[in-house]
Amino acid sequence: MNHTARRQIAIWLFICSTMVFSILVVGGVTRLTHSGLSIVEWQPIVGVIPPLNAQEWEETFDKYKKTPEYQQVNHQMSVDEFKGIFYWEYWHRVLGRLIGVVFFIPFVYFWVRKKIAPELVPKLIGIFILGGLQGAMGWYMVKSGLVDDPRVSQYRLTAHLSLAFLIFISMMWVALGLVAERARETTDAALRKMQKTGFWLAILAFYMVITGGFVAGIRAGKAYNTFPLMNGDFIPPEIFMIDPWYLNFFNNMATTQFDHRLGAWLLAFLVPWFWFKLRSAPVSARVRNIASLLVIAIALQIALGITTLLLAVPVALGAAHQGGAMVVFAILLWLNHELRVAPAKSDIVR
Repeated sequence: MNHTARRQIAIWLFICSTMVFSILVVGGVTRLTHSGLSIVEWQPIVGVIPPLNAQEWEETFDKYKKTPEYQQVNHQMSVDEFKGIFYWEYWHRVLGRLIGVVFFIPFVYFWVRKKIAPELVPKLIGIFILGGLQGAMGWYMVKSGLVDDPRVSQYRLTAHLSLAFLIFISMMWVALGLVAERARETTDAALRKMQKTGFWLAILAFYMVITGGFVAGIRAGKAYNTFPLMNGDFIPPEIFMIDPWYLNFFNNMATTQFDHRLGAWLLAFLVPWFWFKLRSAPVSARVRNIASLLVIAIALQIALGITTLLLAVPVALGAAHQGGAMVVFAILLWLNHELRVAPAKSDIVR
C-alpha cells in the first residue's frame, strides 16, 4: 500500500472516529433529556424520514402514549413537547446510519480500487461488524424501557456505551498505524515498562467507561452530590446493602458511584506519575508533549466530572463529561501508539 493510499484511508478513519465522537455526545444528550424512548419502532430505512404533517405527528405520538414512560411519567405531555424529545432520539439514530454509510461506501471504493492492504481488510470488516452490532444493541437497549419500567436496562446501556468506545478505539488505532508504523519490539527495558504502563492506563480508562455506564444507567449521579466525600463518608455505609453482594456493583447507587470515583482518583495520581516517568525515559519529544496533553485532559475531565456531580448532572455538563471521556481515550491511544513507534535517534530526548 503506497503512502498516498495510507494517508487517504487514515483520513477517512479519522473522519469516522470524529463522527463516533459526535454520536456519543448526541447520545449523552438523548439520555439526559430522557428522549431515548420516544421512538418505539426500529425502522432502519423508512425511519430516516420523520413525521411530516400534523396527522403523522399524532400517529407517532399515539404510539408513544402506549409506552410505560408516557403512562407513568409524561402523561401530561403535549404533542409539541413530544417533538422536543423525539428529535434528539431521531438525530441520534440518523447519525448512526450516516456513520454506517460514511464507513461502508469509502471502504468499498478503496477495496475495489485495491488501495487496501490485504492484512487491513479483516480489521476494517471487523469494525463494520462492530457498527452493525452497535445498532442492534441500541435497539435492544431501547426495548428494555418499553415493557414495564420506563428506564432502559443499565446493563444494556453500558454495553451500548462500551461498544461505541470499542468502535472508536478500533478506528483510531488502525488510523494511527497508517500514519506511522509501529516498531515490532524494543530492547530498552525502561521503554518496555512505559509501554506496559500506557496499556494499563488505557485499561483503567475503559474501566471508567464501564463504571460510568452503570452510574448513568441507574442515575447514580443524582445522589451523593458532594465532593470529596460521599455525603460525609469516603466509603458510604450502604455500599453493600443489596443481597447478593455482587449486585451492588451494578444496581447500588453508592457502589457504582464509588467505583467510578475510585477510578478517577487512580487516574488523578497515575497519569501525572506516568508523565513524570516519561521525562527520564528514552522517548521522543512528541511522546512527552502528548503525555503533557494527557495530564491537562485528565485534569479538565476530572474537574468537569466533579462539577457535573455537584450540580446533579445538568444536561450540558453531563454530555460534555461523556464526550470528554472519549477525548481522554483518544489522547491515551495516541500516546500508546507513539510509545511503539521507533523514533529517529536524533528525536530521542534523554
